[in-house]
Amino acid sequence: MSFERTVILPVDADTAFALVTNPERLRRWQTVANRVDLQTGGNYRFTMGPGHQASGTFTEIEPGERLVFTMGWEGSDAVPPGDSTVFITLEPLDQGTALTLRHEGLDAEQSSGHAEGWNHFLDRLKEFAETGEAAIDEWNAVPEPQNPIVSAEGSVAALQFILNNICAADLAKATPCSEFSVSELLDHLAGSVSMIGGALGAAVSDDPALAPEARIANLVQPTLEAFAARGVAGEIDLGFAVMPASVVAGILNLELMVHGWDFAQATGQEFAIHPGHAEYVLGLARKTVGPAQRTSGSFAEETMVAESASSLDRLIAFTGRVPAGA
Repeated sequence: MSFERTVILPVDADTAFALVTNPERLRRWQTVANRVDLQTGGNYRFTMGPGHQASGTFTEIEPGERLVFTMGWEGSDAVPPGDSTVFITLEPLDQGTALTLRHEGLDAEQSSGHAEGWNHFLDRLKEFAETGEAAIDEWNAVPEPQNPIVSAEGSVAALQFILNNICAADLAKATPCSEFSVSELLDHLAGSVSMIGGALGAAVSDDPALAPEARIANLVQPTLEAFAARGVAGEIDLGFAVMPASVVAGILNLELMVHGWDFAQATGQEFAIHPGHAEYVLGLARKTVGPAQRTSGSFAEETMVAESASSLDRLIAFTGRVPAGA
């Protein structure tokens, strides 16, 4: 069994090829995070949505014409990594490029399930190619996170959408973190993610010259991949302290979700987080932030909000910030 569909993209073949291979372009329509070694025999890892990682190997690469790679899902017995093959061909047309995607090596049930996924993503690819504007993917909402890593991946999806819309004029703006401008908060977040990634043994390298979204994405991807491989048992040496891995995972979740909200507030954007997800991170926060963290100045005292406040507002208030409209 196989799935096949053709979409017409209003761009030339080289641009279409970049849309399906360039990490930054892929994050606009398909992946939350990704690692791409674009060479024959090179590997990739796509976080297609929180908790859903596809991986495989590139077997044929003809820029502007053709891309072939094996594909499967981490943790799957039915379609493990490398168990099926995806063929993408590009044909120049007067109105742009015909992109045909064919996925082979699936049984009938698998083909049906993958068809739903590919149709979803190919629709998003077509929209992005037509408008040049990324749209929030409702599939990235996490109503009930399975674990702190899936939760962090869901926060990354929302955070990166906000960061992608930050321009040079925004960098000097104040944020709800009174000591940080947008630019300084980017440095802080990059430093926090780099520290955690380094403690996990991930290959992290910060490049402040990159655009905000690309800068943070390049640090988050290896950090989350390393955390997923390690798990949250035992302890992690952060250099200045040895902490339970579960606490470090809680810190990472707070950094991604709360600072995502900070960036959104500073730049007049809406931070899209499912209430159940915010409630989950609030639970992590209550296990992570105690009197010592408030005394040290890492967190201000919890602010008061109405009992009817949203989960996100209660999380924001717990960290010492004042929710919008409070």
